[in-house]
Amino acid sequence: MTTNIADISLRLANAFEAACMDELEAIKPGNVHIFADGHGMVVQDFMRSAEAAAAVIAQPELSVGQRILSAIEVTRNAVGCNTNLGIVLLCAPLIHAVLHGNRSTLRGRLQQVLQELTIEDAELAYQAIVLASPAGLGKSELHDVHTVPRVTLLEAMREAQQRDRIALQYASGFSDVFDAGVMLYRETLLRWERPAWATTAVYLDFLARFDDSHILRKHGDAIAAMVRQEAEVHEKALLLLDNPKTYQRELLKFDANLKARGLNPGTSADLTVASLLAVSLEDNVCR
Repeated sequence: MTTNIADISLRLANAFEAACMDELEAIKPGNVHIFADGHGMVVQDFMRSAEAAAAVIAQPELSVGQRILSAIEVTRNAVGCNTNLGIVLLCAPLIHAVLHGNRSTLRGRLQQVLQELTIEDAELAYQAIVLASPAGLGKSELHDVHTVPRVTLLEAMREAQQRDRIALQYASGFSDVFDAGVMLYRETLLRWERPAWATTAVYLDFLARFDDSHILRKHGDAIAAMVRQEAEVHEKALLLLDNPKTYQRELLKFDANLKARGLNPGTSADLTVASLLAVSLEDNVCR
């Protein structure tokens, strides 16, 4: 790269904030977006969170763990609640990969970063998770976040991958992000030429592809599976259309229905932001 590190850091901060903002502009049934607030939160909370976290998450001298904790600390100060823990956990290593990876592709750099994660990264990430206090966190028999870690952040995430889709990204090299989110975003953007609708397609695909971890933690297997099946119907209907806007009313009905039941597919939303960021980094930074 010929660009200096300060310029890259600024571009990364802007890319992170843009990914967060772009995700808010898409209809995401059950989650907060510009068409509808929900779950006791408003879209402005997420906008302030994105701006606050962007100010620190891409600082060049930080480790992955420091990026995570710093972003959650400033978010907590800005909005007083958990709006972006999953986003930060996913985006911190992507950003670090651009700043410190030395392989030719973003995915290759990310894999290098994940392998180099430390016990200190785990300790700082644990502190961030406890500070954010996500709903349904509970306790774990192994590598509980309320204890001092004895393993690296990657090893801790590998242990949690069966019950948490964000942890699975660490364990799998962000397979859902690159093999599903990034690919579908590019396909639907090329087809529809509308970024917000491509974002909705990515979100629905995640929601239909697996039981959302946030819903699983709060409501259990049966309800998570039911939401996934409902999302499958809407995803199939949307992807058949040449003009996705004609399906907007149905998606807003689904959105209202999920929120009336108190169901927030937060993990699907987090993965969507990470996918948008990965597309941006591939296209505009890792060249």
